This record gives sequence, C-alpha cells and structure tokens, in this order.
Amino acid sequence: MSDDNGQPETHRPNANYKLSNPDSSEDPQGGIVFHYNRGRRLQNAPDSVKSLYLPVNEKQNRFSLLGPLIADRPRRAMFLIIILMCAVIWAFSMAGYFDSGRTLDGNRLEISGAAFEGATIVTIKKTAKNLLSQPYTGAVDIAVTVPSQAEEEPPVFYHRIYFTMNQTEQYRFAAPFDSKELLMVLQSEKNEIRLSIKTD
Repeated sequence: MSDDNGQPETHRPNANYKLSNPDSSEDPQGGIVFHYNRGRRLQNAPDSVKSLYLPVNEKQNRFSLLGPLIADRPRRAMFLIIILMCAVIWAFSMAGYFDSGRTLDGNRLEISGAAFEGATIVTIKKTAKNLLSQPYTGAVDIAVTVPSQAEEEPPVFYHRIYFTMNQTEQYRFAAPFDSKELLMVLQSEKNEIRLSIKTD
C-alpha cells in the first residue's frame, strides 16, 4: 500500500497504544490535574495544619495560660520539674537553710554593731518565724565580750532583753567596748547561740 506520493505507507509498531491521556473532564478519576487544589492537598493533613487555613472567624482564639506549658510531653516534664524545684526551695527556705540571720527558738535574729564614743551600740532585730510551733517568748540573757588580745581574760558585759508575742521587735543597748569585733552569747531558757559581729 502506498500514499499519494507513491511511497509505501509505514505503520507505527505501537499504533494501538494511546500516547496521551484522555481529557480530565471526560475522565476525572484518572485524568492529570493541571491546577492547584488546596482542599485535595489538605485532605490528609493533620488537624494542626488544617486549622492554619481556617478563616479568621472560624478559628478558636481562646487564651490559655497553662495550655502552651503542657502542650506536649517535653513541656509537661519541664513544667513539672520547675514546680518541684520551687516546692523544694520553698521548703528549705521555710526551714531556715537560706536564712542569713541566726535563729533562736523560732525567732530570726539580725544583729549589728556600730561604734560610738568609745562604746558599741548593739542592735538586735527579732522576727518571729511563721512555723507550726510557737516561737519563744520570754527573757533572753546576752553576754558580750571582745576577742582576747593577751593572756588576761577580757571583761564580759551582761544584758537581758525580753521577747514578746509581737511579730517584729528591735532592741538596742550599749556595750562598753571599742573594738572592731564583738563576741556574743544569747541564751534563752532552752537554747543558746554564739556568734561574732563586725562593728561599723
């Protein structure tokens, strides 16, 4: 068989094979999609991604203070660790481990000294701590002396103050010593504390 020019007609070996897909409008299931379809792309996406494409009026913008802190397992673990650390620090502070002052029978004492005309004005600030037991109230005997500079024992000055039920109290007395350092002993009916203070 020949064509109009007299040359023999050739046939493709794959003449029965369809080289192009049918129109997508005719076969929507198997056709090639030549346009962007957001709905089809988000069909299998997680809910967190789908919520990003919701209109503004459909989003649930609820304020949550605790929600972001416990949103996933690492955040929950970190939040729990912070809570436990705060609880431990609070317990140690209530027990007096972080207290810079001295404690005498449930009363926190801040003691300072200031030199004045050959003597030392000693100031004692007492604060009753909020513990389960009742802080001590009553007489407190105080002995004040200076560090020994020679073989002779230095003199000792005695004074007495009274703790009352007030939450905060302040006491002042003059010790007849002109020294940069004072040694003190405070004694209640049950306990005593020994300390040294630097004078200003």
